[in-house]
Amino acid sequence: MTDQTFFAKLDSRALIQVSGPDWRGFLQGLLTQDVETLATGETRFAALLAPQGKLLFDLFVTGAKDEGCLIDVAAVRRDALVQRLTIYRLRAKVQIAPVEATVVAVWPDAGPALNWPIDPRLAELGCRGYGASPPAGAVAADEAAYHHRRLTLGVPDSDADCPSDTTYPIEANFDLLHGIDFQKGCFVGQETTSRMKRRGMIKNRMLPIKFEGEAPAFGAEVLAGERRAGEVLSGQAGRAMALLRLDRIDGAALSVDGRAVSVEWPGYLGKAL
Repeated sequence: MTDQTFFAKLDSRALIQVSGPDWRGFLQGLLTQDVETLATGETRFAALLAPQGKLLFDLFVTGAKDEGCLIDVAAVRRDALVQRLTIYRLRAKVQIAPVEATVVAVWPDAGPALNWPIDPRLAELGCRGYGASPPAGAVAADEAAYHHRRLTLGVPDSDADCPSDTTYPIEANFDLLHGIDFQKGCFVGQETTSRMKRRGMIKNRMLPIKFEGEAPAFGAEVLAGERRAGEVLSGQAGRAMALLRLDRIDGAALSVDGRAVSVEWPGYLGKAL
């Protein structure tokens, strides 16, 4: 049914609380997203980059009722993020601590009564809730179902698609998914990120590909004829994300391991890049 609402517990995600009188200024100088104007209950998509501009952590930052915010991060990376933030803290008056609460996604429409923040990347991804019960009447689904929807919409999962600090956030479409505020001023890795956007130095993008059968192995080579055009990232049967060279895929016959694949251009991205 097209009007059915689904929910899934996202065990792959975990929470950190950042609080204290200096929390806004502390995160403002680190993250790609503006937190100075973050309202209570509002969620924004962001990243913490390496100084060279490579992607380290993808984040959802939500204004908390008390002074501070919740950071939603990959569960396997939470301790590393706590450690990284602690290193940056220096003399800032902030507290950084893990929070044990469930991360839940509800899609496609949680209903106006739920009052959860809409996923800031793309409204079609639904809502995210923290430590909350799903809406009455929603059908329980597993996390694989949530990722199927994400892949169908062409939204990368930074933790699954960027396993090491080798990817620039713009390659993972952060600039098109509201993950970078280019007007906010300095943040770690800002110089490289802004230069790529300003000069149009974007050779690679993460795009969804469609194919028959099971997903190719992570890292499998995408070919345009006999030329390398990119590599496969995370995926499921029938769909996967791939990091592709934009100058080699337009109009080309693409294949992976001898199988034909095609690019599905997400509506949020458009084909004219």
